Amino acid sequence: MRTLGVDLAAATKKTAVAVLEWDHGSARLAHLALGVDDQEIVDLFGAAGMTGIDCPVGWPDALLPFLTGHLNFDAGPVLAHDGIAGRRLLAYRDTDRFTTAHTGLIPLSVSADRLAHPAMRCAVIQARIAALHGPQPRDGSGRLAEVYPAASLKIWGLSGRGYKGRGSAEAELLSLLLANLKAQAPWLDLAGHEDKLAASDDLFDAVVASLTARAAARRRTLLPDEAQAGAARSEGWIHLPSCRLDELPGEEG
Repeated sequence: MRTLGVDLAAATKKTAVAVLEWDHGSARLAHLALGVDDQEIVDLFGAAGMTGIDCPVGWPDALLPFLTGHLNFDAGPVLAHDGIAGRRLLAYRDTDRFTTAHTGLIPLSVSADRLAHPAMRCAVIQARIAALHGPQPRDGSGRLAEVYPAASLKIWGLSGRGYKGRGSAEAELLSLLLANLKAQAPWLDLAGHEDKLAASDDLFDAVVASLTARAAARRRTLLPDEAQAGAARSEGWIHLPSCRLDELPGEEG
């Protein structure tokens, strides 16, 4: 099978993709690119069994009634979110709180942070995918799963902090992180792209997103329970690996 990882940014120039081909206990990096537009993402999705996208695929359920109430001068839905606790429900989804509880990491808010810009782009990409391949459930039960590379790295025992940026310290951490990934995943053939991956945290995150997509495809991620399922379908669900890195290849392709 093929998995696609997308590190989605608001701008094309910062958007990266990585395609892994899985076959009999191994995986090979078949495609790696930076500066990817919407159409290429849609095309690559069509050829992949599962896609992991590093971007929220939805917004908090509480946000729309709040905004509609504000627009219509309806105080009820607005005052229902008075105070810090109320505003947190507008800023964070169930899956964000779940991720924090399980990893200690706090995802950026899709409605109150810069992450909103790539999320708007992600919504357009989802609409384009739906037009060609049918709507993809936001809970990841189809062929599109929301992923969080930093959380995946932490679960797999790899440091996911401090490597993002263009400074020398960040570059050193990224090189070390790449070396650790290769050591823990000797079955992963990076096809000579090590220098590119060591020079770009966007490309590296796309590879981690593709690895996490494999976990999602094999149903080896933490899934929402009955109480969380409704929100996951509308807000989206971050797929956190529930397996070790060395369990990803399996024996089948």
